[in-house]
Amino acid sequence: MTEFVYAPPPGDPKILYLDDDLLVAEKPSGLLTVPGRGEDKADCLIARLRAQHPQVLLVHRLDLDTSGVIVFALTPQAQAHLGKQFEERRTQKRYIALIAGHPDEKKGRVDLPLCVDWPNRPRQKVDPVEGRPAQTDWRVLKSEGDNSRVALKPITGRSHQLRVHMLAMGHPILGDPLYAEGAARDYPRLMLHAEELRLRQPMTGEALTFRSPVPF
Repeated sequence: MTEFVYAPPPGDPKILYLDDDLLVAEKPSGLLTVPGRGEDKADCLIARLRAQHPQVLLVHRLDLDTSGVIVFALTPQAQAHLGKQFEERRTQKRYIALIAGHPDEKKGRVDLPLCVDWPNRPRQKVDPVEGRPAQTDWRVLKSEGDNSRVALKPITGRSHQLRVHMLAMGHPILGDPLYAEGAARDYPRLMLHAEELRLRQPMTGEALTFRSPVPF
């Protein structure tokens, strides 16, 4: 396997929404949400945002290779409230992915427990004994040649959940450097995008919906 070299895309983050309590941004594929280990992985989305908004606080993360909508808090109170919304599954997330092949059904739910694959970290794996519960709803949007475009709605929020669940179905997400093999891996990026996020404004309770156009 080729040694990983972190080469994040340049440019200021695109901000989709900003108020006194929260900041919603669009994360590009290839940029860490938070710093990784080592000085070479210090450049990340939260660091770039803090250059303009020093008070930015982490609420959730997107994988390095995943793009799309991500929310940050601007006060400790908002951070706690948003964190609780995610923890209690009161947020709604919709991802778009390109997967290899064509599922037999048009929609369904993957219900397979996940845990870290310790000898092969950061990979995760399905494990009915040690795994934590994980559910993903999926729906085919259309066929694209040998592949399928699908909408994914994670019920839980486990690490690499969507990627491992699609792999377990026999339809890995295209361009996945960890889980796809052969032709399915030969894409310029992971074909997974956080298209929509719905949540409540922490202080007013207003229902908010944020969207980011799919770049593939």
